[in-house]
Formats: sequence, structure tokens, C-alpha cells
Amino acid sequence: MSDQRTFCPRCGDPMSDVAASDPLGKSGVGVCDDCYFEQFELVDAPDRIEVMVCATCGAVHRGNRWVDVGAKDYTDVAIDEVAQALAVHVDVDEVGWEVEPEQVDQNNIRMHCHFTGIVRGQFREASVTVPVLISRQTCTRCGRISGDYYASIVQVRAAGRKPTNEEIERSKEIANKIVADMEATGDRHAFITEMGEEKDGLDIKVSTNNIGKKISNKVIEEFGGSWEDHETLVTEDEDGNEVYRVTYAVRLPPFIPGDVIELMDDDDTDGPVLVRSAHGNLKGVRLTTGERYEASFEEGDAPDARKLGDLDDGEETTVVTVEDDHAVQVLDPETFEAKTISRPDYFDPDSQTVRVLKSRAGLHILPDDE
Repeated sequence: MSDQRTFCPRCGDPMSDVAASDPLGKSGVGVCDDCYFEQFELVDAPDRIEVMVCATCGAVHRGNRWVDVGAKDYTDVAIDEVAQALAVHVDVDEVGWEVEPEQVDQNNIRMHCHFTGIVRGQFREASVTVPVLISRQTCTRCGRISGDYYASIVQVRAAGRKPTNEEIERSKEIANKIVADMEATGDRHAFITEMGEEKDGLDIKVSTNNIGKKISNKVIEEFGGSWEDHETLVTEDEDGNEVYRVTYAVRLPPFIPGDVIELMDDDDTDGPVLVRSAHGNLKGVRLTTGERYEASFEEGDAPDARKLGDLDDGEETTVVTVEDDHAVQVLDPETFEAKTISRPDYFDPDSQTVRVLKSRAGLHILPDDE
């Protein structure tokens, strides 16, 4: 009976029935254990790894982009980078590994890595040390911020007046929230370059045109008004494309809820209006009758009117007598004379006192629910 034994193609020694492939890929057939392990490396490790981190925000450069990792120190980052750089041989089963970082100084970490596994039925282990250099640079985002870069500016203004403190502070909150929400989704291009109050309102410089548009839409959604955008050519990019900076001019309505206005239409004889809303068409209530008022579509949020005062100008005074369904007598808060004025339907006839507004249009009762 002929001998059917298999011999190693590398050394010529007899082999077992199960033979591993050549780990160097030089032979298409199996080799013996000695030849296999002579060339075998459990793990392939780089001589050194460099981790680029932003010295300002702590982001890590991976591939061709910067990534926020939220690390308090860079030991975990170094471990992740080493784990990605190490390559365990494909023939290894039941792989296990552990790493012990050694902080040499602020910028250097030695990663002592120990690997175990089963190869061709044998337990094998190996240890490698990978030096990691923490290279501190400046990411694109922080570089732009430090250079006062901005792509658009939102100018919050109001028609015929200066925006109120509430409108200015709320606009700031809106801008900060929009940017924070975008940052939370991983958008590293989202930031506010500068936010400052001017004599006529608020200027918000932001990093992208999209952010400027979002802020403008949200401000007018909350306060009413409108916005327009204007482009200005500022430069060309490295590909020769024109780069524009966009100004978003937000114009808030001339009147706000709580204002008392007098319509300038000669045909309007129904008295002053307390503004309730400036969204879309201005809406309010007549102080003489309590009837609802809404500006026409053409007038929108800015009917031809002048401001007489606001709710804060109201003063409490005494009700003298209720004359009838349309008139009530009160004391003038300045002269203390009894005056008969219009009785709006929101007036409670059992009230002993009311809040009134005295203006060029006369004396009027204010709603008590404001």
C-alpha cells in the first residue's frame, strides 16, 4: 500500500491532516505548524500613531473631517485610535485583548497592548507597545470663529420704533437655540460669530446662510413682521466660485400687543384700538365698545395709525356711576373731575374702580384681564 502522507512544501517535513495556509501568502497549499508559526504574526501594529486634536474645542481629526468626541482627556481617544489601527490575523479565533495606557507627558501616551487567541488549535499571545502622539492644532470651526468669520447677518429692527427689550432678548434666545440644536445633530459649521445690540436693534452674525434664514423665520413667527435678504459679493473660493454674504433684514411690526393706537383713517370713528396681536393682520379690541378689530389685508400688521400709549400707562380710578348701556361716569385721574365716557362691553358694572388710559383721544377704560 503506497504512503499517502502529506509533506510541507516549505521544509519537507510530514504534516498533520489539517494544515494552515501560508501566512505570507507565498504558497497556495498548507504548511506545517513550525513553518506556519515561524512567519506568523498575531497582530500587526503601526510604529506610531498621531492623533490631531483641536487645542480650543477638543475635537479630533478623523479621516478628512473634525469630530466632536466630548472627551475630558485623550486617553480614551488614543485607545480608540489604536484599536482602529491594529490588525489581528484573520486565522485567529477567540480573540481577546487588553490595553494599559502609560501617560508619558501631556502629549505622549504609550499604549501597552496584550493580545490572545487560538490559532490552529494552539493558544497564542503577543504584546505590542504603540506610542501615541497628541498633536494639538486648530480645527476649521475654531479657526473661523477666531477669525470672526460669518456668512450672514440677521438685523432685527422694527418699523418706526426700536425693538423692545423682550423682542431683543427673545431674538437672542432664538438664535442660540437654533445653533445649539444644529450643533447637537453634529453640525460643526453652526456657530454664532457675534451678537450685539445697536441703537436701532440687534445684529446677529452667524456662520451659514441657512442659520440666518432660520433665525429670521423664527423671529417673525413669534413677533410678526417680515424679512428681506440682500446678497453682497465678498470673495471667491479656491475653485473660483463667487462667495456671497447675505444680510437678512428683519422688520418687526410698528405696534406690539399692549399698544393703544388711533387709526388715522378719517372714516374711522369707532375710537382707539388696544392691540392684541401683530401676526399677519393686526388684531385688537376697540376701547369704546369692546368690539373686535382686524386690519384689512392691504394694511397687514401696519395700518396707518399712531400710538396713544400702552397698558403700562393705565391708571386706576373710581367709577362714579353707570349711566346706561353705553356710558359710564368715572373720575379723571389727573383733574379728579367726573367725566362721562364710553362703556365697552368688557366693563363690569359692579366694579368700584377701573383702569383708564388718558390720551389725546380722550379717556378710555382698559380691559381688566390684561
